[in-house]
Amino acid sequence: MATHPATRAAWPSRLALRCADWAERWFPDAYVFAALGVAIVALAALGFGATPRATAEAFGKGYWSLIPFTMQMVFVVIGGYVLASAPIVSRAIDRMARVPRTGRGAVAFVATVSMLTSLLSWGFSLVFGGLLVRALARRTELGMDYRAAGAAAYLGLGAVWAMGLSSSAAQLQANPASMPPALLAITGILPFSQTILLWQSIVLTAVLIAVSIAIAWWTAPVGEAARGAPPEVQQLATSETTTRRTRPGEWLEFSPLITIALSLLAFGWLASEFASRPASVAIADLNTYNLVFLSLGLLLHWRPRSFLDAVAKAVPSTAGVLIQFPLYGGIAMLLTAAPGGDGATLAHRLSHVFVQVASHDTFALVMGTYSAVLGFFVPSGGGKWLIEAPYVMQAANEMRYHLGWSVQIYNAAEALPNLINPFWMLPLLGVLGLKARDIVGFTFVQFLVHVPLVLGLLWLLGSTLAYVPPVMP
Repeated sequence: MATHPATRAAWPSRLALRCADWAERWFPDAYVFAALGVAIVALAALGFGATPRATAEAFGKGYWSLIPFTMQMVFVVIGGYVLASAPIVSRAIDRMARVPRTGRGAVAFVATVSMLTSLLSWGFSLVFGGLLVRALARRTELGMDYRAAGAAAYLGLGAVWAMGLSSSAAQLQANPASMPPALLAITGILPFSQTILLWQSIVLTAVLIAVSIAIAWWTAPVGEAARGAPPEVQQLATSETTTRRTRPGEWLEFSPLITIALSLLAFGWLASEFASRPASVAIADLNTYNLVFLSLGLLLHWRPRSFLDAVAKAVPSTAGVLIQFPLYGGIAMLLTAAPGGDGATLAHRLSHVFVQVASHDTFALVMGTYSAVLGFFVPSGGGKWLIEAPYVMQAANEMRYHLGWSVQIYNAAEALPNLINPFWMLPLLGVLGLKARDIVGFTFVQFLVHVPLVLGLLWLLGSTLAYVPPVMP
C-alpha cells in the first residue's frame, strides 16, 4: 500500500500538507468565498432589523464602489507582468532564480524577497514575487513545491506589508492635508517616527519576518511530497513576436516612435510628481505606481507590438479581480450603510462593542482582534482605517494610550485576515495560474502562528510606550 507523502515528512511539513489537502478538498473558489461573505453580512444586517430594501440598496451601491480600485489592481497585474516579461527584466529574475540550492531554500528565498519588497511597495511585492516563483519553477532539479512557493510569495501581503512605507494608515496620519478634518481633530499629526519608525515597530517587523521565513522553510514539502508547477506555467511568458512587419499598415507597431513619444509624456509627468512630494508618498499612490510600471514596461519592450503582446498575455490573469472585487465593495457598504431597526449599522455595533470591552491594559488585544475580524469582511487597508480611526483613536485618547502605536496595532492586525482571505491573493494567483485553495493550506499554518504572536507582541511592546497628546498642525 502506498504511503501518503505527508506521513513521511517532518511534522511542520505534515501539518502544512494536511492543511493543503483539506483546502484543496473543501476550500471553495474565491468567488464563492466572497459570495458567502456577502450572504453572511446581509443576513446579519437583516437580523438586526435592516429592511430588505435597505439591505438590497446598500449592496447595490457598494457593488460598484470599488471599480476604481479594481481597475488599479488590474493594472498592478498588467504593469508588473509587462515589466517582468521585458527581456532585460526577465533575465534579472532568472539570475535571482539561480541563487537557491534546494527546494526549501527556494521557498525561504521567495518569502524573504516578498516580505522585504512589501515594506517598500505591496503591489511590486505581489507581482515580482509571483514571477520569481515561476522562474524558480523552471529549475526542476530543485524539487521546489510550487504551492508552498506561491504561499511564500504572498507573505508580503500576509505578514508585514502595512509595517512599512506601504501602510496607508501611517501615510494618511503623517499627511494632514490628506486627512478628513474630523480625524485630524482627534489624532493630530503622527509622523513616521511615531508609527512605522518606532523601535517597537521595527522589532515587531523583524520578528514577524524571521518567524514567517522559518515557517515557510519548515512547512515546504520535499521529495515525493513536493508538487511542481502546472505545465501551462512552467515557462515565464515573454514577448515573442515576429521581428518584422508583414504589411505596410503595421510599420508603427514595429517602430519605436510611439514608444518614445509616450515615454516622454509619462516620464515627464512622473518627474513632476516625484519633485512635488516625497518619493515614498508619490509611489504610494496606486495611479503613480501603475504608470511607473507601464511606462518602464513600454520603454523596455521598445516596440509597441512587443508591449501589446505582453499585455495580451497578462490580461487573463486579471479575471478573478474583475469579477470578485465588486462583491467586497457590497460587503463594505452592507456593514456601513444598512441601518438596523434602531438606526445603527453593523459597523457601528461592532465599534460600540469595542469601546465597551476595551481598557488601557487590554486596548492592544481588543483593537487588534477587532481590526482583524473586521478586515476579514472589509479587506481594504486605507479605506477601512477611515471607517475605524475616528472611534478607535478617540477611545485611545480617552484611555491615554499611545496614538502612534494604535496605528501600528491596526497595521499589524490588518495583515492577519489576508492569510486566509482570498481578496488580496487574486492578482498573485492570476500570475501563478493557481487557485486560492492551492496555497491557503500553507498560509493557514502561518495564520495559526501569527495570531497569538502578533497579538502578544502588540500588547507587550505597547506596554513600553507612554501616551503622547495629539500634535495639531
